Amino acid sequence: MGGAEGDHERLARVLNAHLDNINDTFQVLSQEPSRFHKRVTWEEVVKIGDQVSKQATVVGMLWMGQKPQAKVMEESMATYFNALQGFLLLSHGSMVGAGPTLSSTIHEVLKKVVDCSVKLLSTCVHSYGSSIEEEQGVSIPVLVGTVWEACSALKKAPATNITAIGRGMSRVAVTMKDVLREMKELKPACLDPRDEASDVSSIKEGETQVDDNSSEGDIGNDLSPEEMKVANAAIVVVSDTLTVIKELIRAITGLLKMENSDDSGAFVDSLEKLLKLCQGIGVQIDELGACLYPPQEVSAMMVASGKMLTHLNDLQVEVENIKGTSEGFVRACDGIRSSLKRFESDLSCYRPDDLESLLQSTTLSD
Repeated sequence: MGGAEGDHERLARVLNAHLDNINDTFQVLSQEPSRFHKRVTWEEVVKIGDQVSKQATVVGMLWMGQKPQAKVMEESMATYFNALQGFLLLSHGSMVGAGPTLSSTIHEVLKKVVDCSVKLLSTCVHSYGSSIEEEQGVSIPVLVGTVWEACSALKKAPATNITAIGRGMSRVAVTMKDVLREMKELKPACLDPRDEASDVSSIKEGETQVDDNSSEGDIGNDLSPEEMKVANAAIVVVSDTLTVIKELIRAITGLLKMENSDDSGAFVDSLEKLLKLCQGIGVQIDELGACLYPPQEVSAMMVASGKMLTHLNDLQVEVENIKGTSEGFVRACDGIRSSLKRFESDLSCYRPDDLESLLQSTTLSD
């Protein structure tokens, strides 16, 4: 028993030493590599990631039968951590010229590989100090599988700024589609007097069975004709905005040569600005969706519409700066401007008290 405890303590010390080295190496990833360094392709990172995956397989095979000898486990850990450290150092070279979005994505997938690897090796070492060997034998193959998945995910990670930015824009579009779906579920109030009489009579007949939460399911089902007009106009705005995002992604995808040029720093900065502008538009779309439920917040919707137009103008200017303007993108921008104009026109026909509130808030902000 003393020998097993001694093995566990020694392996734990070795593990901690390796973890310190890996943590120090991982901290390097937070530092931006010099643009003068040769950029490592993502394909090279994927290849060395396969080596890490193979080391995880080796560790797993050690535990397929009886508990491996401590010396064998120690050597296996050293080989594994050497591969992992080389993987991280090479990956840092892939960040040359990467903007914040791509760097963040790379950092995330690398951290997943490191975390899964550390969990696997920590569990193996813990097994030497645990009496529940059968349970550990089951968990180790599962942990090997998580390392495989993390390494396999490297193949799906974006290799360029354009791809990373495009995926970020796609996520904004997905959120917009959710808002659009909720908008389309809005319904007008029932104005038929016979239906209202029927509702009153049913309430009187079943007063003791009234559900306190019944009104929750009716939210968004009682819009007035004026409110429905505004909601329909907002639906067009969101639909047209999605078209702009789609055309924007298509426009930047064709600019890969600019990213690979010697002077790509300004281009990457513009891509990052485009993503932030898309996210800003997404925030205003969320605001519109929330304001459509009765009682509708006209002043807030006016403000959101104005911000969307500002973001759109900045978006188009930035696309022109990187020479990514296309006929489809210009047409989509013109379409959203028209829909925003109609939307604001419908809002201006709303209740006078709401317009007075809007004018007061505008005066205060000025």
